[in-house]
Amino acid sequence: MGRVKIVTDSTADLPSSLVNELDIRVVPLKVVFGDMIYREGLDITVKEFYEKMAASEQLPRTSQPSPGEFKDAYEELTSDGSNVVSIHISARMSGTFQSALMAKNSLPGRDIRVLDSKMVSMALGLVVLAAARAARDGKSVDEVERTAIETMSKVKTYFVVDTLENLAKGGRIGRASALLGTVLNVKPILTFEDGFVTPFERVRGKGKALERIFQLVKEYSQKKGPIRCALVHANALDEAVKFHQKLVSELNYSEHIIGEVGAVVGTHAGAGTIGLLFY
Repeated sequence: MGRVKIVTDSTADLPSSLVNELDIRVVPLKVVFGDMIYREGLDITVKEFYEKMAASEQLPRTSQPSPGEFKDAYEELTSDGSNVVSIHISARMSGTFQSALMAKNSLPGRDIRVLDSKMVSMALGLVVLAAARAARDGKSVDEVERTAIETMSKVKTYFVVDTLENLAKGGRIGRASALLGTVLNVKPILTFEDGFVTPFERVRGKGKALERIFQLVKEYSQKKGPIRCALVHANALDEAVKFHQKLVSELNYSEHIIGEVGAVVGTHAGAGTIGLLFY
């Protein structure tokens, strides 16, 4: 029986070091500035993206991979008899999952499992890492799929944005639409629920929002034991580093990752976003 290979999309915001180490195939989404189309992670760096977005009068658009792009990846990965577990951004936020499903259905006879994570960014990334480690350890395709599904049910996501404007303009605001018009200094803590962006709490000021997120993860780790966590930021490195230092000095953790919110998620979340994702 062939080995199990892992596929995800670029909205997982996985650091390249982990992608390479665990042999994860990442199918890129695209960001569009005017007539220029850039494949995330290939044609534009994160730094270049935030510079272009800051200089642009209009919000860039984003575009999912085509079924053909997924089919090419699946054909290559299964050509030696391997199986595939393919894990993606919430189907309620993007058509990426549907493209992957169409590609799977065009390849009958090949064992390809396509999963909707109902999350995005490193919340999705943590699920992908768990599946990739199970695959590396020689688990069967059923076991790898089960690991991914079990991890999805455990991951907690909290993030704070500088403004809800990008989420609203990009149509990704979900159940947080009720917060539009909130006074500037009230920073909503957001989460994911059933694949939607959903309000969790309102806190006055970003500093207090981050402190509240820290309290939530600390209480969780005290109950559950060592956690795996990922801290991501959208062009807010100084804030993220300061928050990261607090996390690693006071939390009970087995893994901690600090990473960047990529171009596609950054288009909708906006610069200044900071998220903490853990289980």
